[in-house]
Amino acid sequence: MQPFPVPCYLAETAGREPGVRDWITRLPGIIAGLADRWSLRVGEPFQPGGQCAWVAPAAGQDGADLVLKVCFRFATGEERDEAPGLRIWDGNGSVLLHAEHAGESGYALLIERCRPGTPLGTVLPEPEQDGIVAGLLGQLWARPPGRYPFRPLAQMCAAWADEFEQDYAAADAASRLDPGLARAGIALFRELPGSADDQVLLCTDLHGENILAAQRAPWLVIDPKPYVGDPAYDVLQHMLNCEDRLAADPAGLANRMAGLARLDPVRVRQWLFARSVQESISSPLMRQVACRLAPA
Repeated sequence: MQPFPVPCYLAETAGREPGVRDWITRLPGIIAGLADRWSLRVGEPFQPGGQCAWVAPAAGQDGADLVLKVCFRFATGEERDEAPGLRIWDGNGSVLLHAEHAGESGYALLIERCRPGTPLGTVLPEPEQDGIVAGLLGQLWARPPGRYPFRPLAQMCAAWADEFEQDYAAADAASRLDPGLARAGIALFRELPGSADDQVLLCTDLHGENILAAQRAPWLVIDPKPYVGDPAYDVLQHMLNCEDRLAADPAGLANRMAGLARLDPVRVRQWLFARSVQESISSPLMRQVACRLAPA
């Protein structure tokens, strides 16, 4: 019998998380049950894959070109919101959701397959990616959140701020920002969600690897992590992935993304400063960015 195929990134997570390791042992039965439920022929999983999900191409009974995504159920429940978010976006900037199933061991999604499926980050230089990211975010923000209880951005920021404060207290001196700068940045990280004029359905993890070339539209978003909150937050992950430009001119990059996404540049710079403080303990680059963007 062939060993069950586990993508590289998921195998790495299993090495760190006993719960994920145990879940993987049950995956063959879970996938077989989903294939029966939805009348699917399931292929080999995509490589290197995701860190918390088993994702593979699948063919429907009618020949539909699909993707089966089976997500591990973490205690935080973050995975539960992907399907409702895709349902609300309904293919406007994102892949289409065809079906979903919540089981005891995780969440399963049957979604549109992107062809050719090339990640944006591998085919276009970063300055050309900027406009595509901003345009897709505009499409996502245009859809009202509806009545589903998506978590507020403030909840995520408060949890991350708590983690930062614990890690900062335990960190060595070389990994710490100036205490005053750290306090100012993490306080702003807690405050910004509550001062936003607009509250939209956010992607929160949009970057060049989560945007795929497709046929129905030139580019489509995959793997969203929906929250409701300030749209100015949503350009952050793309900027954090543009490390050379971030190091060279963080304020200039923030202003550029604010202009492309029609956001307040002051808020985008504030978010970038606050997030760089939150990420600073493990990243010399983020410490540099925080110092460059510190309020006068």
